[in-house]
Amino acid sequence: MLDRDGFRPNVGIILLNQKNQVFWGKRIRTHSWQFPQGGIDRGETPEQAMYRELGEEVGLLPDHVRIVARTRDWLRYEVPDRYIRREARGHYKGQKQIWFLLQLLGQDWHLNLRATDHPEFDAWRWNDYWVPLDMVVEFKRGVYEMALTELARFLPRNDHRSRFLRQGTRGRELEQQDTVPHQHNGMIELPPGATFEPDPQTSAINRSRG
Repeated sequence: MLDRDGFRPNVGIILLNQKNQVFWGKRIRTHSWQFPQGGIDRGETPEQAMYRELGEEVGLLPDHVRIVARTRDWLRYEVPDRYIRREARGHYKGQKQIWFLLQLLGQDWHLNLRATDHPEFDAWRWNDYWVPLDMVVEFKRGVYEMALTELARFLPRNDHRSRFLRQGTRGRELEQQDTVPHQHNGMIELPPGATFEPDPQTSAINRSRG
């Protein structure tokens, strides 16, 4: 379902924990990290699509979250031709998105990356609100920055970060602060189907060196 300009309606989800950290998922079989997102089906409202995508991609139910805010208007990004199927080139241009800021009311173990037989992510972590945009596929970075900037003022505990963090240039002390899952008796607890990389940027660098 495309609009007259060739953009597909879509929703993006920024999921907060109680520390105002955000869910950060690694796309399956890639080194790219992103927020949950997905298309709006015909007849759906953006809110209905958001709850459906939330269940499909991270296994959460509506009762597990509360809506804090949403973007006022559509945010658009264009998809480069090399990522577009040949038969769609010429009429598909990209995505237009409504972004939702949600707060998790449930527990970490309610998240399930294997809620469907076509998972979007194969790992996840809690990350500082100003995520490192250099870990996001390039053509989505502008929309991520616009969504994070518009929704930052609605953070429940007003936990604004310095804007330089958006570029992934945070100091090492902030990079390591509060970005690991909960531990119990020394063991890291993860939801079903999840794995954990303490620092995806470092992991990517190490893989390239290997």
